[in-house]
Formats: sequence, structure tokens, C-alpha cells
Amino acid sequence: MDVQDRARPVLVGIDGSESSLNAVRWAAGEAARRAAPLRVVTAFAWQGGRAVDRFEAGDDPHEVMLGAAQRQLAEAAAVAAEVLPQKQVEPLPVGGLPIPVLQDQSRDAQLLVLGDRGYGAISGLLLGSVAAAMAADAGCPVVLVRSQEGEPVADRERPVVVGVDGSPLSEAALAFAYEQASVRGVPLIAVHAWWDWIGDPKVAPVLDWGALQNEAEEVLAERLAGWAEKYPDVRVHRRVVRDRPAHALVEESRRAQLVVVGARGRGGATGLLLGSVSHKVLHRSHCSIAVVRPAPVP
Repeated sequence: MDVQDRARPVLVGIDGSESSLNAVRWAAGEAARRAAPLRVVTAFAWQGGRAVDRFEAGDDPHEVMLGAAQRQLAEAAAVAAEVLPQKQVEPLPVGGLPIPVLQDQSRDAQLLVLGDRGYGAISGLLLGSVAAAMAADAGCPVVLVRSQEGEPVADRERPVVVGVDGSPLSEAALAFAYEQASVRGVPLIAVHAWWDWIGDPKVAPVLDWGALQNEAEEVLAERLAGWAEKYPDVRVHRRVVRDRPAHALVEESRRAQLVVVGARGRGGATGLLLGSVSHKVLHRSHCSIAVVRPAPVP
């Protein structure tokens, strides 16, 4: 990462929920590791009716919502200050709806961090609507901080996991995953699942499973070639499994602190932007998830 990239902020979006404060804790730690500023953003209308209990006669709605946003930011800044010097934390209230506000802010950020669910989330679902939308269409990599019983899953000894599908699209995810494993001083688990190669289950009895396994191992080895020289400090464990990719990554997430998945570029519906594997992992992962899209081709 060059000096210009380090000057760009780590961005975290908040809505006053405990989930978003967990995201602030995660983002502050990441900003400290990157020696980057932390920008804490809230949009005035994020909480809808929860933003204020009611307007009194004569109140200016804009000022009331701004005051509520500033109180949320003050709480978040206090959480961030446990990790970062105050001068590195930029609280920013922005008038507007959360998705367009974060889309705009993410264009200037090196990373966007969000809680996995905010106010209004449906019980049993991992992602809130804002988190799902930004995972599909942010202008930078997105980390969704997975919370369990009010606390983020953040065992510092746990590995980073990355899904490798054998295509050039996974290169961006690999670069992010190696950097995360390096700065955290933890192993990297590279997962390549190849059951999706089997188009017709009826042919399974006549397949040479050993040959398929060997071919899958070669694919993973090719994708990892060269990264060891760039990150000699990262211990890599290869997992080549006969399994559905999404299921394999979700299972690995039970023992990880972060799962990194790739995503397609712009040009379709949310599910297509992410890809079916990334979409499933986002909703089912047991730990925080990073979604990394390849840089656009000029």
C-alpha cells in the first residue's frame, strides 16, 4: 500500500445500533493497523422513526435529526478513541439516505466497514438492507462485522480464510486476504472447493475422483504462486475440498476471524453483482466477511 492509499480513510457507517458500534471497534483497529484516519459517517434518516421520539411544536426537523446524528457520532467517536488518537477520528453527519451517502463516501475510502445488522433487521437474517446493498455496490472493499450476542467475533488467534475459485477475479480477494493475515500475524487458509465442477450428478459414479482432486490442487497452487514471495511471513494452509464452495467457506468461518470473498463488477442485480457463492457466504458466515471487487479496468 503506497502513501497515497494510506492517506485515504477507513470508513465506517453507523446508525446508533450496537451492531454499528461493533463495526466502529473493528474499523478503529483496522485504521490503527493501516496508520490511516477513521471517518465515522451517519446519514440523518438512517433510523427512520427511531431518530427522534417526536418533534415538538416549533422544532426544526433538520436540526433535530442533525442533533440525533451528532449524538450517535459522539458515542461512536468515544468507542474509536479507545484505539485511535482523537485527531485520527473524523465524525461526519451527512444529510440523506444511507445507501447513496455511503456509496458516495466509499469512492474516497480504502475500506468500508459496517455492522451486519442495524435497526429494523429481521431476526434470523445476517444482513440488514444497507449492509447487503453496500456489499454489492460500494466503491471499495467492504467488511461486514459479524456480531453474536452483541459482541463481534474477533479472536485474534483465529486465521483469515479466503475463497479461491480458480479465476482471475479471485486475485483481488487473495491480495486483500494476504495483507489481512500479514498485519494480524495469523495463518491464511486458502479454500478451493470443486464440487461445482460436476455438471451432471448422474456421471458421478464413473468419474476419476483422484484425478479431479489433483486437478483442483493444481488450480489452487497456480493461483497462490508468487504470493509467498510477497508475504513470506504468512503461513498458508491449503484446503482443496469436494464440496460446494459456499458451504465449504461457511464451515471454515466457524473457526476464522475473517472470511474474504471476491465479487463481480457492476452491471446487474445485487445477487449477480456479488455472485451466488459470495451472496450465500454473506448471509451464513459465522465470522466477519470482506467482499473485494477487482479494480475497474480503465
